[in-house]
Amino acid sequence: MKAYLVLSNGAIFEGESLGSSAEIAGEVVFNTGMTGYQEILTDPSYAGQIVNFTYPMIGNYGINEDDFESDRLQPAGVIVHEACETPSNWRSNKSFAQLLEERGMTGIQGIDTRAVTRLIRGGGATMGLVTTDLDGAIERLSKTKTYDETDFVGRVSTRTPYVWGHYGREKLGEWDEGDYRGRIIALDCGLKYNILRRFAALGVKTMVVPATTPAEEILEWNPDAVLLSPGPGDPARLGNVVQTVRDLLDVKPLFGICLGNQLLCHALGGHTFKLKFGHRGSNHPVKDLLDGTVTITSQNHGYAVDPDSLAGTEAEITQVNLNDGTVEGIRAKNLRASSIQYHPEAAPGPWDSRKYFVQFVEEMVR
Repeated sequence: MKAYLVLSNGAIFEGESLGSSAEIAGEVVFNTGMTGYQEILTDPSYAGQIVNFTYPMIGNYGINEDDFESDRLQPAGVIVHEACETPSNWRSNKSFAQLLEERGMTGIQGIDTRAVTRLIRGGGATMGLVTTDLDGAIERLSKTKTYDETDFVGRVSTRTPYVWGHYGREKLGEWDEGDYRGRIIALDCGLKYNILRRFAALGVKTMVVPATTPAEEILEWNPDAVLLSPGPGDPARLGNVVQTVRDLLDVKPLFGICLGNQLLCHALGGHTFKLKFGHRGSNHPVKDLLDGTVTITSQNHGYAVDPDSLAGTEAEITQVNLNDGTVEGIRAKNLRASSIQYHPEAAPGPWDSRKYFVQFVEEMVR
């Protein structure tokens, strides 16, 4: 079946329907990773977005049930040049297209994904529509609420608390059970499972709570520290979460990842801004200003911390992106708070930055 990608700048691309044929709209973004499509599809930070994969063939090694990063597919839709019909991998139990069909996700293939990427890089982030009905599509897209106008954290955050330990997900009543180096609470704004796996590998049990959980309730559980998770959308819309972070400052050690970095920035008095086309891929170089090392990182964000806004605050910039100089990490040493803008848990991506989990846990248990 013919399908169309319609962009808010008027560009139209013709392709073939993939997965569900339902019409969807979202912010069109591109990811440059060569692998990791399954993790990307289940990453809550992609909520409300249509992911354009720059690698020409997606689905080569199929789909398995072990590598999901959440309990559902998260993007609004996907764009690929070609979806592999016959994957080859001993772990695979279905194809990319079968996953989309089973989960009801709309996709489109046969698109020149390089051309879409160049349009976004040149003109900046854009809204898009994937549809099988071209008549009136531009008008329908123009009436769609933009990505920046929507609070996606409320859509992806857990509804009820749960616990994650050595053997995966546990019952809430098991929070105090087991032999662990420490216990943390994760404020879930769009958490990936591999963050929980990394903490468990270091002997830390995690309780995941909704993003709306106030500081008073978090402190009642008496955690050793609090994690500010990744997540989708504009951090400036999350005033209630920022207030929670502010209330936790200097009460418990804090560690922020991606959106968590931006939330900590706002809580300290700084600001964020929207990047022209964001950072999404598995090969972004970041320099640690504290020890001089450079790591190759996995990234997925459309907003960044304004460095000038941190002047006069407790925040110190600790890491920068070597491609464009944007802020990749901050700390407020006297308040026992630190954060990084990228994904040290990877999934997908390199493991270079796993050391920051180790550093945080070592500081927490001192």
